[in-house]
Amino acid sequence: MLRNGKWVAEWQPVQAKDEKGGFVRQTSSFRSWVTPEGNAGPTGEGGFKAEPGRYHLYVALICPWASRTLIGRRLKGLEDAISVSVVEPELSDQGWRFGDLAEAEGASYMHEIYTRADPTISGRATVPVLWDKTRGTIVNNESADILRMLNSGFGELADDSIDLYPADLREEIDALNERIYPSLNNGVYRTGFATTQVAYEEAFCDVFAMLDELERRLADGREFLLGDRFTEADVRLFVTLVRFDVAYHGLFKCNLRRIADYPALSRYQERILAIPGVRDTVSIDHIKRGYYSIKALNPTGIVPVGPERAPV
Repeated sequence: MLRNGKWVAEWQPVQAKDEKGGFVRQTSSFRSWVTPEGNAGPTGEGGFKAEPGRYHLYVALICPWASRTLIGRRLKGLEDAISVSVVEPELSDQGWRFGDLAEAEGASYMHEIYTRADPTISGRATVPVLWDKTRGTIVNNESADILRMLNSGFGELADDSIDLYPADLREEIDALNERIYPSLNNGVYRTGFATTQVAYEEAFCDVFAMLDELERRLADGREFLLGDRFTEADVRLFVTLVRFDVAYHGLFKCNLRRIADYPALSRYQERILAIPGVRDTVSIDHIKRGYYSIKALNPTGIVPVGPERAPV
């Protein structure tokens, strides 16, 4: 991790835990927004105007948070406006590493991008990162923010035929996000990175209670979480589902049931994979190699051959 701008220790998945030994996720440190005219967004400072070619997205294909932004970039037709770099799937002792072909401003590791934006920063160097090439700094490293600014912050540069956060559904989307995130999106991490039996079982129960609830919700024949419209809530759920059977079920000990054991959730996952562009954001190879490179959970580094039914 970084301490005052210096890399001081080998990468570890758990940087903080609560009184029960539960996993506590680091708070994102860069929270400015790209807007059509460069005005300030809900958080951070202004000055980040939507301009073609100005912004660069750093992602990992193993990471569900980063994959949210890749889906948003693709569905909103922003591939030409926002360039992208994909880090190597395996986590090194210095965290995310760039391969030879990645556009990385001359950096070898993601933490070097962070210290260019803030030479005294402390904490983990996470993805996704939205980088401003003009100002030479990080705009935002919170995936929820980046997904929303991809949806509405790039104005005429983006495809307006799809709206992932429509005004008439925002209250319902926010309510779903607030329930699904702690119990499932982050719940699988709370399960996998728990350091006590109590914390593990609490998180485990949250994960499967939410999966059971979502199965019931989708069993009525609706296409997506809120009916026939694909929204931000679906993006956020999908990126967890598509990793579940190949990573969370085994490595994170979320092994009561697989997504393959949920008929409605399985059909839902396939519907989303069939949306043009979504499948291109998913790499089962990166997901498996990346998660199983976490030494704290898999010291041998062996990557399992299965499961037989991979989602793509």
